[in-house]
Amino acid sequence: MPLDRSITVRAPAKVNLQLTVGGRRSDGYHELASVFLAVSLFDRVTVTPAEQLGVTLSGPTSGGVPADASNLAAQAVELLAEVSGAEPAVHVHIDKHIPVQGGMAGGSADAAGALVACNTLWNLGMSRHDLASLAAELGSDVPFGVLGGAAFGSGRGERLTPLTVGTTHHWVFATAAFGMSTPEVFAATESGRRNAGLPWAADAVPSPRMSRRLVDALAGDDSHALAETLVNDLEPVVTRLRPELAATLATGRGAGALAGIVCGSGATVGFLAPDRHRAQAVAEALRASGTCAAARIAHGPVQGPEPEETDTTGETP
Repeated sequence: MPLDRSITVRAPAKVNLQLTVGGRRSDGYHELASVFLAVSLFDRVTVTPAEQLGVTLSGPTSGGVPADASNLAAQAVELLAEVSGAEPAVHVHIDKHIPVQGGMAGGSADAAGALVACNTLWNLGMSRHDLASLAAELGSDVPFGVLGGAAFGSGRGERLTPLTVGTTHHWVFATAAFGMSTPEVFAATESGRRNAGLPWAADAVPSPRMSRRLVDALAGDDSHALAETLVNDLEPVVTRLRPELAATLATGRGAGALAGIVCGSGATVGFLAPDRHRAQAVAEALRASGTCAAARIAHGPVQGPEPEETDTTGETP
């Protein structure tokens, strides 16, 4: 392997257009019905041959992200090396721009990027489907991080069915000055069901199903129709834990967004806009309101990580 070779990929974030939460399974996960859309907020993941596995970080959202073996991208390198027989002797650099603890699967995107990049660097020739199957061992959102586009996820979200998208959708993502713990949000959701005397175990709760109305709207070319179908079962819990997010939602909706929705388990809030011009207006209103730390414009769907080979100067050959 040439020591001056490195592979860089852009790994996209995701937004859940549907997140329906079923009961908790015996393995601790909840049954989910999720519609994922990959959007144009990217981390850049670069892998380079090295004497041993290492991780470094840069970028505006890199604060607090571990630069050691606990980083999910490092775990992805180790897993791919184990199944392929390759030596996990690479340096992984992650230039982070996806919100951390924001419900947009930034860590999963980095792991997916590392899988795709190492598959290319090591000349393994694994298909995207095979990489996505392997990715399920790393986390529920990593398989979609490998595929990108749009997909329905069942099980704990790792069993994917690609979906058709009829047009490009424009978004504004309002990031918070704080993060949300996914386990805490799911635990609070279950606690609320218990306190209300509702069933909470997977064998007592009907399995959540894909919203056919949402999928049909996604396949069309009308963002207004899609806006009417967005749903996140975790949103009431997230806004109860962090009431300030209700002000963020109200600001974006009042500024002309077609819909606002908490991204996954929070703390980022996504706003669907009818076009890029309106998205810019919504972003400006959010920035001026003081109800969020930042507001960023994006679109989707976008494809999953694609490799670009570089030399050690960072230039494309």
